[in-house]
Amino acid sequence: MPSWLDALAALDRADEACVLVSVIAARGSAPREAGVKMVVSATGSWDTIGGGNLEHQSILTARAMLAGGGRAPAQRDFPLGPALGQCCGGATTVLFEPIRPPAWTVALFGAGHVGRALAKLLGELPCRLIWFDARPDIFPGAFPTNTRLRHSTTAADIADLRPGASALIMTHDHATDFTLTESALARDDLAFIGTIGSETKRARFVSRLRRAGLSEDRLARLHCPIGLPGIGTKLPAEIAIAVAAQLLAHRPPARAASDQPTPAAPEGCGAGGCDACSPPPASPSTGSSRTN
Repeated sequence: MPSWLDALAALDRADEACVLVSVIAARGSAPREAGVKMVVSATGSWDTIGGGNLEHQSILTARAMLAGGGRAPAQRDFPLGPALGQCCGGATTVLFEPIRPPAWTVALFGAGHVGRALAKLLGELPCRLIWFDARPDIFPGAFPTNTRLRHSTTAADIADLRPGASALIMTHDHATDFTLTESALARDDLAFIGTIGSETKRARFVSRLRRAGLSEDRLARLHCPIGLPGIGTKLPAEIAIAVAAQLLAHRPPARAASDQPTPAAPEGCGAGGCDACSPPPASPSTGSSRTN
């Protein structure tokens, strides 16, 4: 397997953004043929598109895109003559495709019947699902590719969630549900906090949380019972649909690719006529970007 494929898989597991850099056209004498690829992150690079100043300028362009927050692909033409300090004499066109982890994180606590049904639905959504349950051998053998498993259900797990995450609490233990709910409500930066249970469970939790000193504003952020009202019965799949619908209504707004800042031009090579020394062109009107 090419090292750039291994790098993509490893960076995806680490939730680290990168840029897939591909030679899509090579004219005349060029260091590598069309179709070769490399991967560039903020701190590393894998594989090669030919080395030399072409690769150096490509790495700078990729990292400028990462630093600028861009999600749309971009294309650049590089003449391989004196302008780049290379004697090949040909020309290369390079495609830059930013690949970023999902901006929306959902933390699902509990792998019971409802948790499993909900994980299936969330696996089809553009989110990073972090699935928590402390019980051994509780997770299914197969799970969605956007999912990361954690064998834990503690307050520290809530504290470690990134700002803007959504927390869904539905463990097998009411005491654990309470601890997680209290920890979630103590934060100001979570997009959604939902705990499975009845109106009676909510009343008991709210009474205890008030005694613990939580304000009414914080308590008002708790969705319990969880899920849109009036949908389905007590079947796990129907509860999961109601929860997923409510979650979608409260997810953080996505930032459109057209709203991304234009990446800064990389360092020039010091000679005229080099596309690497010019501002990046507009994104191509055809082709697709690969995003997480």
